[in-house]
Amino acid sequence: MTSFTTNQDLDPVRLRQAFGVFPSGVVAVAAAVDGILVGLAASSFTSVSLDPPLVSVSIANTSKTWPDLRRAGRLGVTVLAAHHGDLCRRLAGPVEHRFDGAAASAAETGAVTIDDGLARFDCSIYREVTAGDHTIVLLRLHAADHSTDQDGGPLVFHRSGFGRVSPYR
Repeated sequence: MTSFTTNQDLDPVRLRQAFGVFPSGVVAVAAAVDGILVGLAASSFTSVSLDPPLVSVSIANTSKTWPDLRRAGRLGVTVLAAHHGDLCRRLAGPVEHRFDGAAASAAETGAVTIDDGLARFDCSIYREVTAGDHTIVLLRLHAADHSTDQDGGPLVFHRSGFGRVSPYR
């Protein structure tokens, strides 16, 4: 085992690599804003509370998409499946092509979700907390649905790449 140095310089590249050893799921956060589908991908989705029902995502303060999304009354959050790697890349790309080829649905509330996602949530912003170079967005859940397909696993972000979960048996 190598020694652990506590007074080292926290170089952003090394820090990103250290954070990257922890795999996380990926979600799409989307809404219809002024009649246009707006969305982004986030790998920082976390369940927070059952009462009240809350989840969170962390959004970079430099995001050009979040200012538009946060104007929506409701947001859709979709837990992406392992086959959504290309969609996830599009959600990080040019705004006008983010939903190309995606089967997405808008609820009456304006929340937009991906039809074949593993779980889908209709949310509203509960609170935003500035935390360094990101904003932690707490979302209040108003509706939830999930897939009962036991074969479809989540899209996983790990070491700056996408993968899938292999069931432990």
